[in-house]
Amino acid sequence: MIKINLLSSVTDRDHTAAVVEERVTNPRARSWVLLTAVFALMSLIMVFDYVSANSAHASAQTELDKQKQIAAQMAAINKEQAELQKKINDTQTRIDAIKRLRAAQQGPVAVLSEINQRLPSVADFRLESIEQKSGDLTITGHSPNEAAVTQFGRSLEFSSGLFLNVNLETERAVVEINPMDYDQTQGPIDTTGKKPETVKFKVKCKYAPLAPPAPAPAAQPQQQSQAANAAPNQVAQK
Repeated sequence: MIKINLLSSVTDRDHTAAVVEERVTNPRARSWVLLTAVFALMSLIMVFDYVSANSAHASAQTELDKQKQIAAQMAAINKEQAELQKKINDTQTRIDAIKRLRAAQQGPVAVLSEINQRLPSVADFRLESIEQKSGDLTITGHSPNEAAVTQFGRSLEFSSGLFLNVNLETERAVVEINPMDYDQTQGPIDTTGKKPETVKFKVKCKYAPLAPPAPAPAAQPQQQSQAANAAPNQVAQK
């Protein structure tokens, strides 16, 4: 038969509880427990801070890599833009040079071509000289047909701004007969008859191929017609 001493087990329990209570109430033991808890808490905080720092560093490094990639792309775009701007500037420089060359093309070939297009279709219309100085043009000639001279001056004046400030001067003159211009075999020259007359003219204007066309004065014909109508009325009143 097994015998159990219940009294000793109860007394043992009381002894164990007393030991535990004594250890808890011991200041040294409480200090060690507090230090252990503080150390454990600090360790957890350090681990959390380390993990958080590593995570933030990884995020910052990723963002830095993205920014570097964007900066590299922007540098490439800026380089392409600079090259494109340089090409545009070179092209504009060539265009300006071509414009300057075209503006400077006011030589005798262009002037003679424009004048030749405006010559009247009259057999006796002659040009004696064409002089050009810094855009100022002087044309001299003669013709027995005064209407042809007037037509030539109008064709220069109404040239869409190609010839500006057209001034036509005319003068009637007698044609001098030069005996050397005739064939003696055809008989003597009659110097007693009426000598032929011609109209000498001088045109002064400016040659401006790139100038904007000057607006035609539309009010002048109306004013002239009104003045012409008013003149007979004034004469009638007198």
